Amino acid sequence: MNNSNESAQVQPEENSSEIGKGLGSEIKKFFKELLDIRGETDRDSTVEDVKKDISFKGHNAWILVFSIFVASVGLNVNSAAVIIGAMLISPLMGPIVGVGLAVAINDIDTLKRSLVNLGVMVILSVLTAYFYFLLSPIKQDTPELLARTYPTILDVLVAIFGGLALIVAKTKKGTIASVIMGVAIATALMPPLCTVGYGLAIGNWEYAGGAFYLFSINSVFIALSTFVVSKMLGFPMVKYANSKRRKRTARIATAIAILVMIPSVILFVKLLEQQVFLTKSQEFVQEVIQYDGAEIVKYTQDYKTGFIDIYLIGQRVPGEEIEDWASELSNMPDLKNAVLRVHQGTDQNPEYAARLTSEVKAGILEDLYVRNQQVVEDKDARIRLLEEELTKYRGSGIPFERLSKEAKINYKALEELSYANSITTNFEKIDTLPTFTVKWDQNLTQAAGETERKKLYEWLKFRLSLDTLVVRTIR
Repeated sequence: MNNSNESAQVQPEENSSEIGKGLGSEIKKFFKELLDIRGETDRDSTVEDVKKDISFKGHNAWILVFSIFVASVGLNVNSAAVIIGAMLISPLMGPIVGVGLAVAINDIDTLKRSLVNLGVMVILSVLTAYFYFLLSPIKQDTPELLARTYPTILDVLVAIFGGLALIVAKTKKGTIASVIMGVAIATALMPPLCTVGYGLAIGNWEYAGGAFYLFSINSVFIALSTFVVSKMLGFPMVKYANSKRRKRTARIATAIAILVMIPSVILFVKLLEQQVFLTKSQEFVQEVIQYDGAEIVKYTQDYKTGFIDIYLIGQRVPGEEIEDWASELSNMPDLKNAVLRVHQGTDQNPEYAARLTSEVKAGILEDLYVRNQQVVEDKDARIRLLEEELTKYRGSGIPFERLSKEAKINYKALEELSYANSITTNFEKIDTLPTFTVKWDQNLTQAAGETERKKLYEWLKFRLSLDTLVVRTIR
């Protein structure tokens, strides 16, 4: 009896274990089929398409020049829609993808051609933008221009995942054009080059250098993404008859890949650290820097120096409280090397006092301007509404007395004329219609009265320059 009970207890456990294994294998199989892209990868046609898009001659060169002009105009007038349109027609990514693929498949000839065309592309783009901004009468900075003067961690992430999406789309049988256009917009290769031209045109080397830095980052990570995906999908290596040349080419390609990857990783880590510093310091200020009677006018963060400067007004914060803030700052892992500097309205330092005063004035003026602007806009809207209503009640300015005399001269059978505005609705919108009511001589037949009514209708429309009105007859 005991043995049978034990076997009965063991069997359900074994069944549940088998069910769990079966379910796990099914889930694994599902995700493998869902994410596998090898079956639909067309390696040969992908290589041909990439090589075809590398060259910058003839049509591609002119398309690039015109799209650079369009993007420069968009940056100049701060129009995101125009910039996006320019990025859609730009052929910028061809040589960059060519570099990544050439390194992955050990194709030194394609690598050379890609690098040469990439250089031509950059020079042509920068020169076009330079001449545009040199001749443009609008020289001031715009938010769209300033956004392309220095890279952030977000730019790197967009370049990485945009590059991955681009090469995956290109390797699919029947290229997904919508994805490629989306990547063209997301990775934004063109606006940084236009900003380089802008920086050179106005003599601002910091703008030009920062924008070229952003373009370089986007280019490197698009090429790197192409390299990684090409390796993962097992693109065939280019074979050389000369084994020594093949080995030498392989070494060169490997060296280029390492030279690109190492600085890219270092750059990514530095930008990530900078973004973490800015985010954590902002959280620190918002959550920790609080004291009754004191308000934060402004705070600044400097990643290079590690300074977090806070400007306060109101009641003076005791030194012990500031020391507690600094202690809490030093205990935060991402901000342990940061230095907290608190500047208060009662500081004796003339420099800080002047800076604080200017910040307060700027803040007050900005607040007043925003509020006054809103008040003015609200009043303007109310005035327009009241004017529209007043116009309706004034009879749309129709000179009824003079009009009635002219009507009597033109229409002898007219005995009575009245005018009013009729408010009508079709239950979707409300409209106001000028409505005239007429009474004709009793000796006038109904048919003749209808003819006179139509003539009066046409005359009133012409006389009053109205598109719509109503003329009714009463007996």
